[in-house]
Amino acid sequence: MRSLFRLLSTDRAATAPKPAVQRDSVGLVLADGRRIDVLRVRDPRARRIRLAVDERGARLTLPLRASLLAGDRFLHEYRDWLAAQLATHAGEASAELVRDATQFLPLRGEDVPLRWASGRATRLDIEGDGGLAFIAPARAGDAALRRVLRDFYEAQGRADVGRWLPGYLASLPRSPRRIAFKRTSSLWGSLAPDGTLSLDLALVLARPSAFEYVLVHELCHLLHADHSPRFWAAVETRFPEWREERRYFHAEGRRLKGRLRALLAGPGA
Repeated sequence: MRSLFRLLSTDRAATAPKPAVQRDSVGLVLADGRRIDVLRVRDPRARRIRLAVDERGARLTLPLRASLLAGDRFLHEYRDWLAAQLATHAGEASAELVRDATQFLPLRGEDVPLRWASGRATRLDIEGDGGLAFIAPARAGDAALRRVLRDFYEAQGRADVGRWLPGYLASLPRSPRRIAFKRTSSLWGSLAPDGTLSLDLALVLARPSAFEYVLVHELCHLLHADHSPRFWAAVETRFPEWREERRYFHAEGRRLKGRLRALLAGPGA
């Protein structure tokens, strides 16, 4: 009878609904007197209090056991850091593509000089000296310029992959079914069950060695679908410097994604 009671209790516990993620906002006054709203998220999966900033604003994550008072104290303790992060993102958001005003474009880890010129067709070319030339008729709107820039970045990304990929295919069981470039908020790459390899378009802005590491990382998922020791051994064999490139993304990744978003999304996006 006692064991039956335990079994029934276990079944009820297994079917009990999990606590839902709760969201609200909390106001915070920064040192310069500005008042901002911080998204406050109480997440059952969180293990510690976290504060993050992205292009959408500030986000405070609380585990279930943390009190609202503890969250408020955490915000005040890190409000100077928060103000600095918000300023950084504001600068990235202002780096939009503006005709005749934008003088540099990020490409392969560098800010490449850009000149503007009038022409019959809208295009973006690499010149003989390595600089860029954005040629467009006067009637071309901002949306058309951003489409050309996106197409240019994707073409450059495909050119890079085309140079690197043949050197790795011999040691793989098969090649990717296709390669797609997307804009993502967090991931740098993914491999779908159907063999489609997706890469973040912001990789074209990163230094080439970091881009190549992400490609190798995803190709190794053709060998091992997880992140087991065997997977990392496969990455190590093909790209021994992977740790350095991962540190690069930890330091520069958010800036790269924010800069691409500002260039391609346009005002107010």
